[in-house]
Amino acid sequence: MPRKESTMPQPRARPAGGFRPNLRPDHNGTQRAQFESNKKKIYATQTHCGICGNPVDFGMKWPHPLSPCVDHIIPVARGGHPSDIGNLQLAHMCCNRQKSDKLTEKQVFEQGTELISNRVLPQTFQWATL
Repeated sequence: MPRKESTMPQPRARPAGGFRPNLRPDHNGTQRAQFESNKKKIYATQTHCGICGNPVDFGMKWPHPLSPCVDHIIPVARGGHPSDIGNLQLAHMCCNRQKSDKLTEKQVFEQGTELISNRVLPQTFQWATL
């Protein structure tokens, strides 16, 4: 009796070690040293999230959602430079995760904004409308 061929797609072979290598140059490539240098400059000079406009507390450490991180204004996946200081801004980790690889218009926030509620979380941005 002839053997039936399976119509199920076969899983792709994984590289040695069982994980997918990270190919972004700002993570482990040629741009890593410049990115780290610019990250230190941003942490030293910026105090507010470039996405939501609220202050960033440098006392919060990863994995806290409000911990500080560096956001690429034009995402690397959309052609943004991975380590140019003009393409980097301070952000909350949760804001950066929500933004993901979406492009938004540059937002200008006033430094003397009044807090509207007693929430400690940043104000939400309607990402679905983009």
